[in-house]
Amino acid sequence: MAGHSKWAQIKRQKGAADKKRGQVFSKLANAISIAARGGGDPDTNFQLRIAIEQAKKANMPKENIQRAISRASGDSGAEKLEEVLFEAYGPGTNAYLIEAATDNRNRTVSAIRATLSKHGGKLSETGSVSYMFKKTGVIILETNQAEEAELAAIEAGAEDIENVQGQIIVYTDPKTLEQVRQKLTAEGFPPTEVSLEFQPTTTVAITDQAVAKKALALSEALEELDDVIGVSSNFDIPEDLLE
Repeated sequence: MAGHSKWAQIKRQKGAADKKRGQVFSKLANAISIAARGGGDPDTNFQLRIAIEQAKKANMPKENIQRAISRASGDSGAEKLEEVLFEAYGPGTNAYLIEAATDNRNRTVSAIRATLSKHGGKLSETGSVSYMFKKTGVIILETNQAEEAELAAIEAGAEDIENVQGQIIVYTDPKTLEQVRQKLTAEGFPPTEVSLEFQPTTTVAITDQAVAKKALALSEALEELDDVIGVSSNFDIPEDLLE
């Protein structure tokens, strides 16, 4: 999964730099609203706490965060958001899971379908792709004590660990994500990022550079859509094609 992991790291490094500030805040607000449906108190709703932490990291104003939480209960007067998971195939037969938060499903479907078509992909039936992924807790550590951090992660209950260009990526069961995070912090390894993501259980190797470029371009284009809050794919591209 090295190629896939490196691409994930590249996306994290680019982050908000590639998007307009307003678009970043909009996506973060949508993620908060969806998470807040499980309860508006971040102390008892871990997914909401993660979403709020990501928003604060992007310097999103407190009032925007509170407004997004209120939207989940309908208190803000805005239309409630619906969480929708789309399944698709892209160039090279690789699979995509596209997470969206929308108040207009038809608008979102139309935008996703058009983007897929433009980049050589297509929407697929429910269940045709989702079985290739599993929801996973992801913890990012940045430390010059890689060996000690990896050992601490194992003892904390990590399911898998990768070292990608100096970043320690810790994978956990979603149910133990908070527990692992707390233990790592107590051991002196506070995470720089914590998230819940769909990770591929199997990958599709892409060795043709033209196909690789198309697959990466599709991922980026989907990420840019206003209603999309997450994109996962199972492509595995050699590192030399990612340079």
